[in-house]
Amino acid sequence: MGDENAEHTEKAARAEKPESGASGDSGAGAEPERRRGSTRRALLLGGAAVGVGAAVLAREELGRLWWRVPGVVKKRKEGEVDARGAQWIAASSANWRRADRPSDYDIDRIVIHVVQGGYATALKVFKDPGHGAAAHYVVRKDGHIAQMIRELDVAFHAGNRSMNERSVGIEHEGFVDEKSSFTDAMYVASARLTAGICERYDIPVDREHIIGHVEVEGTDHTDPGPHWDWGRYLRLVRRERDRPARAGTPA
Repeated sequence: MGDENAEHTEKAARAEKPESGASGDSGAGAEPERRRGSTRRALLLGGAAVGVGAAVLAREELGRLWWRVPGVVKKRKEGEVDARGAQWIAASSANWRRADRPSDYDIDRIVIHVVQGGYATALKVFKDPGHGAAAHYVVRKDGHIAQMIRELDVAFHAGNRSMNERSVGIEHEGFVDEKSSFTDAMYVASARLTAGICERYDIPVDREHIIGHVEVEGTDHTDPGPHWDWGRYLRLVRRERDRPARAGTPA
């Protein structure tokens, strides 16, 4: 917009300056007058367009952020979960931040983690305000799922702010160097969970959008490790996504 306004100003300056050798010509004098009128109209129209655009942007921004105003809290239902069958176990509020996703941040990634420990260990550290990190979900070896942070909120799980804002994090009980950590029940339950997330936010089921923690830019983590069967996992996610019973039902 700055270049456009500068161009209008330059044209206005030229229009107001008489043409060389034409100062005594009444026809030549009328032409600058018309230019001045056109330029003023263009400046007025341009300014109006800028004002309308700014107002629209401001309204959209306020629509996203109104609930962050001090004293205004977005309504939450205590113990509500996003995934059917999950158990609500709240993470410490120090390990995530309130948001209104996908209204303020689009969700287009799912990050797969491995705890490097047991299910109970994951719950303990995610409830610890001094830990500084937590994932949205934790999947146990028997397929039981705990939800610790709502999907609309930003969990500190990926070690990368941008990825945190755009993703849902799923932790899995076990160790990266133990293939036995990843049971059939865990794969199936996690795939069902991921299929539901993909369905809610229209996330493609592929390796570009469903990634391991190791693939997050700037991370020093290695999970889910070499024993995580990506081919099997994505097949299970697609199978769950395409099940007729899923149509029109919550995840």
